[in-house]
Amino acid sequence: MSSGAVSTSPGTVVTEPPGPIRAVPPAWAPLRHRWYRALWIAQFVANIGAWAQLVGAQWLMGDLDGSDFAVALVQTAATLPVFLLVVPAGALGDMFDRRRLLICGQLLMATAAGFLAVLTALGVMTPSLLLGLTAAMGIGQALSMPTFQAVQPELVGRDELPQAALLNGANANVGQALGPAVGGLLISAFGPEATFALNALSFIGVLLVLTLWRRPLEPRPLGHERLLGAVRAGARYVRSEPLFATVLARAAVFMLFASALWALLPVLARGPLGLDAGGYGLLLGGVGLGGILGAIVVPAVRARADADLVVAVGALVYAGSMLVTGLAPSPVVVGGALVVTGLAWVAVLSTLNAAAQIVLPGWTRARALAYFQLVFMGGQALGGVLWGAVAEEFTSATALVAAAAGMALSVPLVRWRLRLQAETVDVSAVRHLPDPPVAHLDAGPVVVTVEWRVPAADAAGFIAAMRPVGRARRRTGARLWGLFEDIEDPECFLEVFTVSSWAEHLRQHLERGTAADRDLEMRARRFLAPGTEPRVRHLIRADGTAF
Repeated sequence: MSSGAVSTSPGTVVTEPPGPIRAVPPAWAPLRHRWYRALWIAQFVANIGAWAQLVGAQWLMGDLDGSDFAVALVQTAATLPVFLLVVPAGALGDMFDRRRLLICGQLLMATAAGFLAVLTALGVMTPSLLLGLTAAMGIGQALSMPTFQAVQPELVGRDELPQAALLNGANANVGQALGPAVGGLLISAFGPEATFALNALSFIGVLLVLTLWRRPLEPRPLGHERLLGAVRAGARYVRSEPLFATVLARAAVFMLFASALWALLPVLARGPLGLDAGGYGLLLGGVGLGGILGAIVVPAVRARADADLVVAVGALVYAGSMLVTGLAPSPVVVGGALVVTGLAWVAVLSTLNAAAQIVLPGWTRARALAYFQLVFMGGQALGGVLWGAVAEEFTSATALVAAAAGMALSVPLVRWRLRLQAETVDVSAVRHLPDPPVAHLDAGPVVVTVEWRVPAADAAGFIAAMRPVGRARRRTGARLWGLFEDIEDPECFLEVFTVSSWAEHLRQHLERGTAADRDLEMRARRFLAPGTEPRVRHLIRADGTAF
């Protein structure tokens, strides 16, 4: 999107100022905040343990089974539980205290890693046990991932969110630079069980920081939502927010092809490249080194280019490095390509993550970001199966070449159909709706009607202004929404929307309003006939049955 363009997307839009270079906070600005810094350091240690364990699990599966498909399934076992559980886990992150939920997830992962270490040391590990305990860690990750992303705006300033996303990506990649090398050394010296033990111990720092952090309690005037209702509310929000839906679609396309590299790199290392565990660890370390370079390079690039261009160029660079990785016979050449891969990886994902964070209000941040993680982990889980099957039928090099070609061909298509917007949305919490009448919380379903009187000359402008208002109603809880014109009185428009219960409608009034939603309604109010106000009525279904 060109600088200074006016968006028709819903929300209060602030376009990027014109000019080739925009002022952005320094790359390391989020580290000035005490609890972000403490959690970032603890996560760094945990990331080293996680990457060391990945090397250990994939290498151990190669020893236990040996087939390309079985090795690729390690990635699927780690990510499929996240794919299945991250959406309800995100709802839990919006329903309950996020700090305590993070502690539960970290404890589960530490316990599973401990069992992996003990059972492997005792010599009783089997492929099924390895996949099962890896999946248990995936469950803990599902509990943690959307909530960890959701607390970022509580730790840093809103204008620092892109830098925080980049630092988090760099954190993972620095861990990726060190963890695999550490894992390879531990495997060579003590066996795979040592990598599992290291991972179990690496959770101590995160648990300590989360225990000491005194997160302010969130006001919940209506109490906790029910799980199923919270999941449905998150799904409605995702469906009704086109800016966020575009981010999800771009992430899905990228991960579909990018997952081939992570699934098949251990196969290449053991096979065509002829490397041992230490050599494989160094290859993954090259990806991590690229991530470190990305933390330095990407902020300067983002000051000169919008998010859409960064993601597109990053995807093309990733495709090129994946092509080299699949075709090059030399470990040195592959290692160099993987440095570029790491840079492109952190550029694409940190940019998409920041784009997602910026458009999400606090009340739904964890459950909406769960869909971002769903796309991310689901792409890896399904990609592990897809590209593993292609490698089994043909070769791992063929699978990587096919994935690289698919990614390169997809870039112009997604930029044409799914362009990221160069804008921000004011999602700060605002109570802009008048207090509703009193009714029992369980009453419903509810029909809300709003009568608007608009001069005939302004009808077209009013209808256009109400479309984003309708999306805002659906984002905050409306199941159905429509705008109707009175045939006998053309200046009378009736807005009608339904809500599942009176409690859900109260949440629209008391908990879910944003400055962007308020401004959308004010824009529609400008078309009202002079001296009139919208007339609101609330109707509760008399027989109590659902719609």
